[in-house]
Amino acid sequence: MAILNKIRQRSLILILVIALALFAFVIQGVIDNPNAFSDTQGVVATVNGEDIERNDFQQKVKNYQDRAGGRITSTQAMNAIYNQELRKIIMENEYEALGLSVEKDEMRDLLKNSFQSYPEFQDENGTFDVNRLNAFIANLKDLKGDTAPLGNFLVNYESWANNEQTIASNAIQQSYYNLIRAGIGATIAEAKDEYNADAKNVDIRFVQIPYTTIADSLVEVTTSDIKAYMKDHEDDFKAEASREVIYVEFKEEASVADEDAIKADLLKLKTDRAEYNDSSGNTDTIPGFDTAKDIEEFINSNSDINYDDSFLRVAQLPAVAKDSLMKLNVGQYYGPYKDGEFFKLSKMIAIEQMPDTVNVRHILVPFVGGQRADASVTKTPEEAKKTADSILAKIKSGTKFMDLLELSSDKVSNENDGEIEFAYNAGMAPEFKAFSFENKVGDVDVVGTSFGYHVIEILEQKSTNNAYKIGTLARKIEPSDQTLQDVFNKMSKFEIAAKDGDFQELAKERELIVKPITFKELDENIPGLGSQRQVVRWAFEEGTDIGDYKNFPISGFGFIVAKLVEKNEEGLMSVEDASITALPKIRKEKKAKMIREKITGTTVEEIAKNQGQASKTAAALTLKNTTLAGAGNEPKVIGAAFGLEQGKTSKPIDGEKGVYIIEVTKVTDATELDNYTSIMNRLNTTLRNSVQGKVYQALEEAADIEDNRAKTVY
Repeated sequence: MAILNKIRQRSLILILVIALALFAFVIQGVIDNPNAFSDTQGVVATVNGEDIERNDFQQKVKNYQDRAGGRITSTQAMNAIYNQELRKIIMENEYEALGLSVEKDEMRDLLKNSFQSYPEFQDENGTFDVNRLNAFIANLKDLKGDTAPLGNFLVNYESWANNEQTIASNAIQQSYYNLIRAGIGATIAEAKDEYNADAKNVDIRFVQIPYTTIADSLVEVTTSDIKAYMKDHEDDFKAEASREVIYVEFKEEASVADEDAIKADLLKLKTDRAEYNDSSGNTDTIPGFDTAKDIEEFINSNSDINYDDSFLRVAQLPAVAKDSLMKLNVGQYYGPYKDGEFFKLSKMIAIEQMPDTVNVRHILVPFVGGQRADASVTKTPEEAKKTADSILAKIKSGTKFMDLLELSSDKVSNENDGEIEFAYNAGMAPEFKAFSFENKVGDVDVVGTSFGYHVIEILEQKSTNNAYKIGTLARKIEPSDQTLQDVFNKMSKFEIAAKDGDFQELAKERELIVKPITFKELDENIPGLGSQRQVVRWAFEEGTDIGDYKNFPISGFGFIVAKLVEKNEEGLMSVEDASITALPKIRKEKKAKMIREKITGTTVEEIAKNQGQASKTAAALTLKNTTLAGAGNEPKVIGAAFGLEQGKTSKPIDGEKGVYIIEVTKVTDATELDNYTSIMNRLNTTLRNSVQGKVYQALEEAADIEDNRAKTVY
């Protein structure tokens, strides 16, 4: 009690201490992250002064991922929505600047074009009725969020409004691009050039002095040469910010001892076992695989893969055990054997002679919500089952199957008297397949599938072969708790040692492979490990310096320990990185200069002779084809040929594979056309078809974009 009184007396001091501690915590966060209270924390990007807000952006990303059904990563979804929002802002800026909009009357016309085929908006003559459209929209408003049917869909006012907005946006976009297309066209002069590029041709005699005549070792390329080349070709060597990381892996894999234990556990399940019952005080006998009466229940209770009661053909047996399984008699076992991620113990349950192909006829009664059920379907599953049962009763009482086909919704098979022929490996509903193959010719019954209820009659079964029903106990191969602890300890010891030791040497001592990878700020994947944004974020954090390292848990894998070894900021590449592409180009330029300096002679023949090369000829060259026979793709050489008069010889030309001297031996001019309109129209079509992609690309390049994705949502 005395202690409590002292605490009460000093409550003000405690409050102040706690407040100061919280203040220090917040201030430290600001020091560690100067942008903590920056406006950019809530802004994914700013495009031409307009913000893409973080909360709205993330909701759209979530909706996009939900629609994708887990088929894309969060980063892929973010990139898709970012590009969508970027395009939306850029294009809306253009529309606003031009005063483009969709007015009420135009919107009604657009809606008419989109929905005039819907019966809900047609009068008794099948003509679109705008009053019915207005009434439908008004009704949606009155429903206050509830849905109404439209065609095969259910819509509410919000979804209708979103659809209207999409229609309007598409119309404005179409108008915008139509305006641009109207201002684009080819001229007669361009049409003539296009025609001549294909119709005019030249013959040449040439000599090629290949760059390979000078050894690379004779050409010195300095760092200064590379820097100068980079300066002259800056656009080719611009680089985004990147980080180079090396890492080692610590996989959580089952050990040999773990695998042996899994196999031993499977074998124990074969025989009965005694188990003490706390409730009764007696020792119960738990049936094993040998004596289990209900195979399905036993396997589903003891296996990581549920029991499959179907008969399997040879091709469906596990490839790793097929030959051994086929030799089993009923009641015999094979295993444990390894099949992918599992150890399995298989028991032959039954062997039957079964057909490979069947011919059946059926009547399908669908229900609402069934697969491929259209808007005309109104029966509930219970009602569909009742109808199918009544059809079966009529058939069994003597009514001919054929006389009831009009009750089937399977219009395709109805055209063939309701008959279907299919092989066992065909993609049929499993319930339909099981009945057709596992019963006898002449059997008729009702079978339910995801499509509805079928009344099936087996007409014929062909190509009988062995089929096997196999009960398999499967256990996933997973590391034990001890193995997981060992992996964690191994990783922790490496991480501790890396504090004072050499990362590469430590890995070598432990027989670990050091893997390098280079990231850009918005990347996410590590080859073999999938999406690992956590590693990328860490590598780009302001507090992460070269030489820092950290461990990362990898789902379904184990751990990696990563070390940051290089930081490259946005700008020009390093000389070392640029040399990969610059070096061969610089070397080629220097070789070209050396070759030109040693060329003597004034004719192709003289130059070929003194350079130890053979002169060659090429006929009917055109500007449309830049391939030089016997030399490869040489656009500069062919372009030069069309700049020479007949009988003239060129100066040395630096080509792709060597230095060339050419002589034009013949010029065949194109025959003038009376009219170039068709060519001009073709050029117009090509130009206008390319408008949409090129215009947006230009607008995006010109836009003022501040991209904060890496700091806000990635």
